[in-house]
Amino acid sequence: MAIQLSDHFDYKKLLKFVFPSIIMMVFTSIYGVVDGLFVSNFVGKTAFAAINLIMPVDMIFGGVGFMLGTGGSALVAKTLGEQKREKANRYFTMMVWITVISGAVLSIIGIAVMRPVAVWLGADGGMLPNCVLYGRIMMGFSISFMLQNALQGFLITAEKPNLGLAATVAAGVTNMALDALFIVGFKWGVAGAAIATGLSQCVGGLIPLIYFLRPNTSLLRLTRTKLEAVPIVKACANGASEMVSSVTSSVVGIFYNFQLLKYAGENGVAAYGVLMYVQFIFAAVFIGYSMGCAPVISYHYGADNHAELKNLFRKSIILMGAIGGGMVVAAQIFALPLSDIFVGYDMTLFKMTVHALRISTISFLIVGFNIFASSFFTALNNGGVSAAISFLRTFIFKLAAVLFLPVLLGLDGIWWADVTAEIFAFVISLFFLIRERKKYHYM
Repeated sequence: MAIQLSDHFDYKKLLKFVFPSIIMMVFTSIYGVVDGLFVSNFVGKTAFAAINLIMPVDMIFGGVGFMLGTGGSALVAKTLGEQKREKANRYFTMMVWITVISGAVLSIIGIAVMRPVAVWLGADGGMLPNCVLYGRIMMGFSISFMLQNALQGFLITAEKPNLGLAATVAAGVTNMALDALFIVGFKWGVAGAAIATGLSQCVGGLIPLIYFLRPNTSLLRLTRTKLEAVPIVKACANGASEMVSSVTSSVVGIFYNFQLLKYAGENGVAAYGVLMYVQFIFAAVFIGYSMGCAPVISYHYGADNHAELKNLFRKSIILMGAIGGGMVVAAQIFALPLSDIFVGYDMTLFKMTVHALRISTISFLIVGFNIFASSFFTALNNGGVSAAISFLRTFIFKLAAVLFLPVLLGLDGIWWADVTAEIFAFVISLFFLIRERKKYHYM
């Protein structure tokens, strides 16, 4: 029997419901990592450093899709909980239209500004043309990238997480196959990596779009509607925390690269690229869980079911702690083989990468708690608290750490920056969860 948003969730049912979202996010991260893996091993470390230098810019633009998907799905799920299905479908349709329009506009802007942005980031010599080429091709696929990000959340709200998983797996397999063909077979270099990723995003975005355009058995479908300012603004404000997280993480990534160029040169940027990919994959488990759980929380919040909110909150906190502890152990064990896969061809770079991984991945112990706390408030339609946690965690604390710790610890200060920032974010998350408990009745 299919699991419904209105159900009571024990551990088995909760994990079964969020599992497709977790695998979906892990696959999304993995096929993004594949670009770096192929470029590093078949094009070289200069090209690898180049795509890592420009990648935060692409993620800034893609953050709009996360905002519309998370904020919109929270609003739609809450409306479903209020038993207003027709209105929920109109809200859903508005979010899809806004995603397409925003993607088109941002694509034009991104292509136009890519070269001056790459120069500002410090790209020169062989890195500059690779940065510009990769960045512009990626921006050309902004609509599909944003649709993929937005529709993942809506598939969960529609009680079709398995379809989201299928779309992501199809996109991932497409990316891996095309990377091998374009980079290894056709020798297209960074252009091949960007085209492969862009085409895979088309697969990930179009499959759910076609599903919602046709008559279907889910809670949602695209319908005729006009754009209304109030629900769009409400969804954007509520989902702002996810865009804040994406944008500020990318901006901080730019400052990481500035510091790494200063303290370790090109090798530092390449090592951070490996670190970033590993963090993408591990953090994807927490993001996938939070994404999968959010519509359930929103539904029960809309239905005023305080008992189920308490149940979901308690189980989620326990799971985040248990998974985080396991991840720290796994990261320490796999630091060597993961580094070898990416940069085993350069011993100096390899040793630097292993050292960086073993320090920075300690943060996994509490990352899940912080990610869930921000997502939890988004699900409760409290975008202000969610955005505050995200902004402090991904921007203020990380930026302060990466700017000041290297003064005291040198290059190691950059590797310890994530751990330090997550500790401060943990304190802030705990503060908000305690402060808001009586308002929402989850404790």
